[in-house]
Amino acid sequence: MSFVNITKMLQDAEENHYAVGAFNYCTSETAKAIIDEGCRKKSPIMMICGPWELDLVGPNMMARMVDILSDEAGSPVCLHLDHATDIDTVKRCIDAGFPSVMIDGSHCDTYEENVALTRAVVEIAKPYGITVEGELGAVGRVDDESPEVNDNALLTDPAQAAEFVHLTGVDALAVGIGNGHGMYRQAPVLDFERLKAIRSVVTVPLVLHGGSGTPADQLHQAIDLGVSKVNVASELARAYLKAIDDRKPGLWYAWALIQARDAVSEVVGRWMDELGCSGRVK
Repeated sequence: MSFVNITKMLQDAEENHYAVGAFNYCTSETAKAIIDEGCRKKSPIMMICGPWELDLVGPNMMARMVDILSDEAGSPVCLHLDHATDIDTVKRCIDAGFPSVMIDGSHCDTYEENVALTRAVVEIAKPYGITVEGELGAVGRVDDESPEVNDNALLTDPAQAAEFVHLTGVDALAVGIGNGHGMYRQAPVLDFERLKAIRSVVTVPLVLHGGSGTPADQLHQAIDLGVSKVNVASELARAYLKAIDDRKPGLWYAWALIQARDAVSEVVGRWMDELGCSGRVK
């Protein structure tokens, strides 16, 4: 497999003041939509899948799917494990060929437990040259009954951020600044003063989860303040399912899936343009 890891992509994004879009895939047609659109846009391509997607066919198939589709891609492709919460999932993905993983310790009862879990994953991954993203604070959901995402208890503490990176050795840090997973019921209000404070003490790339539905002006400000990776999932899922729901009666299912693939491509292209990663591959 010829995947790159997040370091190679995010260093360029930081230096040139744009963000890489990280897009969730779960089927061959969604994977193809993302990769093909990234090639058309001349954008770096970051494919991400979490435990919920791995449950479909397992890490080996998820990795092989992207490997085959990216074999002739003209853009660099990173395969990244998203939101693993346990070491076993990380190990299975490393064995499957993932060059980059995220361990999400935000579910841990204490900060110290998050540090210990994240550090353990870094120690497993580093000997293989695999990059690790961690999370400090907690990025909740905005489309269920979870606590309000602007609750201070969920936000990243700038005073802890530098220590967390130092103690764990992570290569990237996902932050909670009022962002949330899912489709926003109302526009988020990102805490840019908090983001600025985090950026001033943390040297590794910063990651914004829950990109779907974030207003363009807030995205651009977040990038200006140091965010170099933005995760997008819910908008892709919504476009995919809507295309299938809106199919004409009697339409052969393969054609419905082609329409769904094309709908995902449109969303991916729009995001690549918005984040400024289009045209970065020469």
